[in-house]
Amino acid sequence: MSAPDMNSLERRVRVAARALARHQLVQAWGHCSARIDERTFLVCASRPMGVIGVGEPGTVVDIHAPLPPGVLGEVRIHQQIYKRRPDVGGVCRVMPPHTMALSTLHAVPRPRHGVGAFNATCRLWEDARLLRDDGLAAELAVHLGDAPSLVMRANGAVTVGPSIELAAGFAWCLEDAARIETMVRAAAVSQNADSACLSQEEIGLRQVSSGGVFERLWSYMCYGDPEVVEGEGEFPPPQWGTAP
Repeated sequence: MSAPDMNSLERRVRVAARALARHQLVQAWGHCSARIDERTFLVCASRPMGVIGVGEPGTVVDIHAPLPPGVLGEVRIHQQIYKRRPDVGGVCRVMPPHTMALSTLHAVPRPRHGVGAFNATCRLWEDARLLRDDGLAAELAVHLGDAPSLVMRANGAVTVGPSIELAAGFAWCLEDAARIETMVRAAAVSQNADSACLSQEEIGLRQVSSGGVFERLWSYMCYGDPEVVEGEGEFPPPQWGTAP
């Protein structure tokens, strides 16, 4: 793996952090990171993501060492995921409201519309505790498996992708799927809501990222950011998880 341009990577992590906040996927809590190499990653500054300033540096974290001073405790989730998933180049720890509401019912969004197909293999983590020890974080990473997302009951979600931009895009798609899920559940009181889901064949047909799908989403998410660079960002083909 070639070493990235650290100035560019710092800026991309800041832009992603502010984009997640701009779209209400995080509030006072949350963090995002991008892989540097096989051993290290860069996590955003340890404060509310929407107020991270232009040029404000993140922190380099060793995947195999204790967290550096000042880094938030749940960043160990990132460590454990990067350790087990060489395909992952970005991790987002988010608090999306519709997803959070569903999680209190022990539920994750179902694949009911096109955007919902991107997180069709989303996992549910039943433990409501904060993950502030390495053992629990490791268990979560194992439970995530090869999926792009995991919902933590009453505690937000984690999304991953080949790049920080795709991880953030999957977070947006997860919350949009949760928004549709809550609307369908409210409308289908006397109907079989399960019948409204996409079939496995339809999911496969809708998991299409060619044609600038995620590039367009990224442009939407970070529009107006003071550090955005037109055309910047890495969008390798997503590594879709297999259905459980």
